[in-house]
Amino acid sequence: MAKPRTAKGRARETAHRLAAEYPGTVRELCALDFKTPFQLLVATVLSAQTTDERVNMVTPDVFARYPEPADLAAADPGELEEMIHSTGFFRSKTKSLIGLGRALDERFGGEVPDNIADLVTVPGVGRKTANVILSVAFDKPGLAVDTHVTRLTRLLGLTESADPVRIESDVCAVLPPGEWGSFGLRLILHGRRVCIARRPQCADCVLADFCPSSRAPTGKAAKAR
Repeated sequence: MAKPRTAKGRARETAHRLAAEYPGTVRELCALDFKTPFQLLVATVLSAQTTDERVNMVTPDVFARYPEPADLAAADPGELEEMIHSTGFFRSKTKSLIGLGRALDERFGGEVPDNIADLVTVPGVGRKTANVILSVAFDKPGLAVDTHVTRLTRLLGLTESADPVRIESDVCAVLPPGEWGSFGLRLILHGRRVCIARRPQCADCVLADFCPSSRAPTGKAAKAR
């Protein structure tokens, strides 16, 4: 197979190979534990600057104590801070979560909006979080651009920008909407397991034979052909 020479070609081949490497639906690829869009929203806000594993340790008690947005809106800040303390930045996260609960209860009838325009008006919800909710909770097109997605899309030559909104635009322009959510989650997995920032494992990377930034003369994918 000839190496893809355009951003679109590299994006499509990356999506194809990572789908084989990390199979599963968007929901299965998400490392956060949740049952409802509200729970995913809370978990995603808590996931900032910490690990998914840590969040999953904390959220069962949070979900049980605050099962609905109205419950979260009425939370005692000190009690909530204590519950989420181990996730870091607990004061700002508590403020966001209480504001989030209030906004959902008062403006959206206790439901999580399923469109980005409304989601980004909720306290604690930026475009990245909104795209997680769209793609994972509602199975709608959405590419969440985190640090892994930023780094890998630049290494793969899918964008030249460091701006998350521009990266989202560049990548979404070359992939079908139905692949946006899973593509982002697979890039995150690949960034954690193989294309590690400080020690990229290019020799074991399924993308190495066409990645413009590869440090390996031949990649895992090339050897497999």
